[in-house]
Amino acid sequence: FPYTTLFRSIGQHPFATETELSTAPWQPEHYLLRIGVQAQDVHVSAMPPANLVFLVDVSGSMDEPNKLPLVISSLQMLTQQLRPQDKVSLVVYAGRTEVVLEPTAGNKKADIQAALGRLQAGGSTAGASALDLAYKMARKGYIKEGINRILLATDGDFNVGVTDTNQIKDMVKRERESGITLSTLGFGQGNFNDAMMEQIADVGNGNYSYIDSLNEARKVLVDELSSTFNTVAKDVKVQIEFNPNVVAEYRLIGYENRQLNREDFNNDKVDAGDVGSGKSVTAIYEITPKTAIPAVDALRYQASKATSDVKKVNESQELAFLKIRYKQPHATSSTLLTQPLMLPKSITPFTSATNDHRFATAVAG
Repeated sequence: FPYTTLFRSIGQHPFATETELSTAPWQPEHYLLRIGVQAQDVHVSAMPPANLVFLVDVSGSMDEPNKLPLVISSLQMLTQQLRPQDKVSLVVYAGRTEVVLEPTAGNKKADIQAALGRLQAGGSTAGASALDLAYKMARKGYIKEGINRILLATDGDFNVGVTDTNQIKDMVKRERESGITLSTLGFGQGNFNDAMMEQIADVGNGNYSYIDSLNEARKVLVDELSSTFNTVAKDVKVQIEFNPNVVAEYRLIGYENRQLNREDFNNDKVDAGDVGSGKSVTAIYEITPKTAIPAVDALRYQASKATSDVKKVNESQELAFLKIRYKQPHATSSTLLTQPLMLPKSITPFTSATNDHRFATAVAG
């Protein structure tokens, strides 16, 4: 503390983890613990070959300047980044679904650009059947040990066909097991179904991005191309146990839709978040130390039956014990990393914390 690299990305682990502790700006008697996971940054040229399926919503609701025209411009920018070993196919959907472009090599940029340029909006939306056709194209162009990813571009208006989010998620989950992942790109505002798009991308082991301008498209699909598509660690789980001799209460800020049951941490069949090349993930805990006034009364029936070894740990100056599980991109079993976090002699005031810590707290706030 206050700035400690726990696991270096040098060697067998694809990421580094750091922690920082400070006082909380809204309650000086409380602490803020930030845990950051930073993945290795792999250059685009070193990415595995990619088999991408552009699945584009061309329904009537997409007929606005910040929707289909922006989708076309965004995917044309992405096309410029493709390599000869990459493949692209294009599926569109409205009242019906259609394959506009069969799997095509990344060096045939003119063919891909032309296919995108011909897209026009009109008709109602049938999202679920379109997904099925996109997966067929992904299987047709499948690259073993490569990146096989569907890129769904829509305003999120699935108003025809299967609209039950759980049914769509079940389909995406089944296909994920075969190595085909799915990312979502949201365009436009108004009836844009943000929550559904995020859930589908989560289940699909992909990422979700909201694109409202060419600048944002360039950031996601050009500047961060490797991190958008290249997963370096999958099913990353973070579990932390606080020392009750030091900590009276704690809460995780945010991540309400990402929390797992305690028993799921060791279960490799339970899906968790994936981390792309160069991406970072941040978790912030607010901690009430024993020296501060707790928000709730102490429990009556918490008499300790701990062993002498556990009591010895409890009475030490350990603040918490951090555990991280992750899988290599093509692995089925996980790797466990552990690290005790020691309580420093003095807590860094929030105003003296690092820029990263203060910025992350501002975003969380």
